[in-house]
Amino acid sequence: MDLELAILFLQQGLVSGLVIGSVYALLALSIVMIFKTSEVPNFAAGEVFMAAAYCALFLMVFRALPVWLAIPLTLATSFLVAALFRRGVLTQVAKASGSPVNLVIATLGLSYVLKGLVRRTGYGDTPRSFPALVSTDSVMIGQASLTRLDMAIFVAAVVVMAAVFWLFAYTKVGRSMRAVGMNPKAARLMGVNIERVHMLVWGLSAVISAIAALLIAPKILMTAEMGSVVTMAFAAAIVGGFTSLPGAVVGGFVIGIVENLVGLFISSRAIVVAPFLVIMLVLIFRPQGLFGGRFAIKKV
Repeated sequence: MDLELAILFLQQGLVSGLVIGSVYALLALSIVMIFKTSEVPNFAAGEVFMAAAYCALFLMVFRALPVWLAIPLTLATSFLVAALFRRGVLTQVAKASGSPVNLVIATLGLSYVLKGLVRRTGYGDTPRSFPALVSTDSVMIGQASLTRLDMAIFVAAVVVMAAVFWLFAYTKVGRSMRAVGMNPKAARLMGVNIERVHMLVWGLSAVISAIAALLIAPKILMTAEMGSVVTMAFAAAIVGGFTSLPGAVVGGFVIGIVENLVGLFISSRAIVVAPFLVIMLVLIFRPQGLFGGRFAIKKV
C-alpha cells in the first residue's frame, strides 16, 4: 500500500468512524446514565433501540403520518414504556428481592418482550428499509466521501450529547440525577424523590436510544435483531468508563474509528474482533476505563 492510498484510507476511516461512533456514543450514553444512577446495567437497551425504529417505521410508512408528528410520538412512546417499566417492574422486583441480579434479569426480560412484540406484529419478519429523512447525496471532506445523511447523523448526535451534558450540569433535574448517582440516601434526606428520578433517567435513556435508532435506521436494513448493535455500545461504555458520561462519548468515537480503520487497513472480517481487542487492552492497562475514577473499597 503506497502512502497516498494510506492517507486516503486514514481520512475515510476517521470521518466514517466519527459518524458511526456518534451513534455508538449515544447508545453508550443511555446505558451509562442508568448504571450511574441505579447501578443496573440495562440489557434491554438494544431492544429499546430496535422497537423505537419499528415504531417510527409503522407511523411514517404504514400509517402515513408526517415526520413532524411521527418522530415526537416515537420519542414519547419510548419514554413512557421505559419509565413505566422502571416504575411498574423494577421497583416491584427490588422490593421483592433486593438482589441486583434480579434487576438485571428483569431488563433481559424486557428485551425479550420487546423483540417478541415486534415479531408478533409481522413487521419484523423480513428486513425492511427506513426512509431517509435527509438527502443521501455525496459530499467530499478532504479526500473522504460522506453523504449529507452522514453529516446530519453526526451533527444531530453531537447536539443531543450537548443537550444531555447541559441537562446534567445546569438544571435542577440534572443535579438531582447526579445526587442520586453519588449517594441515594443523602439525596433522599435532601428531599429528592428517588423513584421519580429513576423514572426520568430510564425515560430519558430510552429517548436517547430512540434518537440513535432514528439516525442510523436509514443506513441499515431493519430486522428484529438490529438491537445487537448495543454490543458496541457496551464496548464503548467499558472503554470510556462505565460511570463516566464523557467517557461513554469518547468510547463510542474510539470504537467507531477503530472499526473503520481496521476494516480499511486490515480486513472487513476483522471488524467484529477489533472492538473486543480494544476492550481487552483497556481492561488490562486501565480496568476502570479511560475516564473512570479510581477503584474505591466500600465498607459493607
